[in-house]
Amino acid sequence: MLDGTENIELVQEEKKEYTTLNLGPTHPATHGIFQNVLKMDGEKIIEAEPTIGYIHRAFEKLAERRPYAQITTITDRLNYCSSPINNMGWHMTVEKLIGAKLPKRVEYMRVVVMELSRIADHIICNSVVGVDTGAMTGFLYVFQWREFIYEIFEEMCGARLTTNIGRIGGFEKNWNEKVWIKLDRFMKEFPAILKEFEKLLVRNRIFMDRTIGVGPIKGDRALEYGFTGPNLRAAGIDYDVRVMNPYSSYEDFDFIIPVGQNGDTYDRFMVREQEMWESYSIITQAMKKIDRKENLFHGDVPEFYLPPKEDVYNHMEALIYHFKIVMGETDIPVGEVYHAVEGGNGELGFYLVSDGGRTPYRLHFRRPCFIYYQAYPEMIKNGMLSDAILTMSSMNVIAGELDA
Repeated sequence: MLDGTENIELVQEEKKEYTTLNLGPTHPATHGIFQNVLKMDGEKIIEAEPTIGYIHRAFEKLAERRPYAQITTITDRLNYCSSPINNMGWHMTVEKLIGAKLPKRVEYMRVVVMELSRIADHIICNSVVGVDTGAMTGFLYVFQWREFIYEIFEEMCGARLTTNIGRIGGFEKNWNEKVWIKLDRFMKEFPAILKEFEKLLVRNRIFMDRTIGVGPIKGDRALEYGFTGPNLRAAGIDYDVRVMNPYSSYEDFDFIIPVGQNGDTYDRFMVREQEMWESYSIITQAMKKIDRKENLFHGDVPEFYLPPKEDVYNHMEALIYHFKIVMGETDIPVGEVYHAVEGGNGELGFYLVSDGGRTPYRLHFRRPCFIYYQAYPEMIKNGMLSDAILTMSSMNVIAGELDA
């Protein structure tokens, strides 16, 4: 039986009025085209129901209709804040299927590109977290260095955001002198920039009050949801694909895995900050291992690697290979492989099934955003509306990866 106190509480609950609020899908509201229907008690969030699919593009089915070499452009449009990591992950998946072995120099070059991409990704995430707490200065200050990383990519491949960088078997060309000059400048000047950015926010009382204890998740709960990447490490779990299942010779580098304790917005911010320093260290080590004068930028896989243009224009055999690769007429082994890389947001995996045809029989992208976004309603429940966007920013939810 209910006593009198419980009866009063039930009556009060029945009389209480709640507000339904659509958070999104307007882009400035949610950092992407997705919607959250919130049940609000004043400014307190009682329940949240996410809706995705506003920019669903059927990437996996598109990929199943394309030759292997043409799928790279699709991977660009997953997490477009660090698209070269997606490119490399796809290339390595196909290389695992065909059994290709790459020279160390090529693998180290890939490491440089992937870690630059990670820094660019974390710059965006952490500077936007600052913006959502009211601090615009840090965003404007470090964003120009994200643009400088894109200038390096532009020298490497001619593209900036959706790079289509590299090829199955390596890179499409060797890095020219301008790439090395820009890399050297970045490595010389970036540490001071990152330190100054941290001075603006890390011990800033307003920033700490807005982020500590906001949107927390415990490590065991994060594992139940399938978290990976910085969001999992912020909750205290030191899982990193680069260490657990090394690829591209990551076992040749010394670096630590930053972890947090509380899994809140502040910890997610700090983990990404530390990861930028670790990425900087990895790039430093890789650049020392690369012989700049050597002209080796791809493996020995002529059936899958496009020959140089000058050879295509002048030699019949090269023209035939070029035609076969572009048209998807090369023989792909029958097989089933899974390969994962440590993307900007976590474990980015490619599950590939080949029946020997010119296109994949089945292809699935394991997108970390799609997996950890399921926890978002739980993370913002009983929090304030002003903290909902901040939590989303610190999770780094990228719509292109969410709605593949």
